[in-house]
Amino acid sequence: MPKKDDSIQMAVGGLTLDPVTKTPIVILKDTDNKLNLPIWIGLLEATAMATELEGIKMARPMTHDLLRSILGEVGGSIDSVEITELKENTYYALIYLKVGGRELAIDSRPSDAIALALRTKSPIYVAKEVLEASSILQQSEEGKESNVANVSNVSKEKWGEILEKMTPDDFKYKM
Repeated sequence: MPKKDDSIQMAVGGLTLDPVTKTPIVILKDTDNKLNLPIWIGLLEATAMATELEGIKMARPMTHDLLRSILGEVGGSIDSVEITELKENTYYALIYLKVGGRELAIDSRPSDAIALALRTKSPIYVAKEVLEASSILQQSEEGKESNVANVSNVSKEKWGEILEKMTPDDFKYKM
């Protein structure tokens, strides 16, 4: 569990699309709505978050539903997730678990940690140094990230439109 002095509790404020690249972005906001942290994520992870946020039930368990079910079956629980670092424009996260009396910190992509936190109603923390580094990054890359605050959330209908237009190639990770 992160020390509260070193991190700030945040929640998913919404999902949007980068106006230039059309890449999904999850926006984390603090409880006072003064801080926001945009994190560019993959379409699959955005879909996983959107279905949970919108209460859409899938016919079969998706990956994050499967993880939640496995944890439940082995008597585990998620304490919290934390966005811990920003290195070379890449965010890092930890999932804090309790399983069989043990407390574990599992390395994760922030998008997976957030999708799992949404499904388990677990708190999401962001290290203060990540918020500071992100703020510097946003100021230094004026044109790209500064547009994020002005972009409205993507509606349920728009996500439906995006998903309908997808092909199997869209699901391949490009290296």
